[in-house]
Amino acid sequence: MRVSLFTEPHRGATYDDQLRLARHAEDGGFEGFLRADHYQSMGADPGLPGPTDAWLTLAALARETSRLRLGTLVSSATFRLPGPLAIMVAQVDAMSGGRVELGLGAGWLEREHTSYGIPFPPLGERFDRLEEQLAIITGLWSTPDGARFSYEGKHYQLLDSPALPKPVQRPGPPIIVGGRGAKRTPELAGRFADEFNMPFKTVAETAAAFDRVRAASRRYGRSVTLSAGIVVALGRTDEEAQRRAAPLHVPSALPPEDPVVGSPDALVQRIGEFAAIGATRVHLRVIDMSDLEHVELIASRVLPQVGEL
Repeated sequence: MRVSLFTEPHRGATYDDQLRLARHAEDGGFEGFLRADHYQSMGADPGLPGPTDAWLTLAALARETSRLRLGTLVSSATFRLPGPLAIMVAQVDAMSGGRVELGLGAGWLEREHTSYGIPFPPLGERFDRLEEQLAIITGLWSTPDGARFSYEGKHYQLLDSPALPKPVQRPGPPIIVGGRGAKRTPELAGRFADEFNMPFKTVAETAAAFDRVRAASRRYGRSVTLSAGIVVALGRTDEEAQRRAAPLHVPSALPPEDPVVGSPDALVQRIGEFAAIGATRVHLRVIDMSDLEHVELIASRVLPQVGEL
């Protein structure tokens, strides 16, 4: 089982906070360090000092880490135009020596858009734009050297693009499509994604989502890595675990989740249950990014037990 650390810096984290945590993840043996791409906190807490841009942050981390895979879960298609995003991710891929992954979604939190003047179209249009962005980004990266790329869509048009720069990973960095949607999300994952991620739901809900993605990927003659997100609050004692879980009880805009609150063995068991339904990767979301002891506990007590799953 591949295990990455997942973080939500919009809850309140500076770049230095993220660098410190990424280095702990790398030293602890995690495969990857992925972060959310949001511009605003989701609860009443403003998340001081305020947001950090995901791709600016990952570019810097690319130069200050050596082994970790780096990426987003997930960037919003509403935040950036697809051509510049393809350039941006390809550049960070080069800066990291080929360690980048692009998670891309339709976007869902309206208030972070209105707060910063970002257009927020209706849901159907957001998914239409996501589909076009996936086609454009993968098309730009896979265009042969010296050839040109054009695209005529409803929302985006590209004419004779040189499709540069090329990423280190060819034909491009892995694409992650994630989400709980039952129709368009699995279809887009089956058509474009290297990995589908089901975030923070029960094993049964995740199994149903995996089945939908398997069916879609078969229609396109493709195979997609399946991964699960898990919110974790572990402790050596129940009191310690409950203390780490306390922020989960604060109201926010997030939909209901199925966290693991308890001992390291409880997380090992949950990861085993996800492995049994076909997951080969998990993304563990820690709540407090300053709680380095939590990361060390997972690294020492969980990672050694799940490597062979």
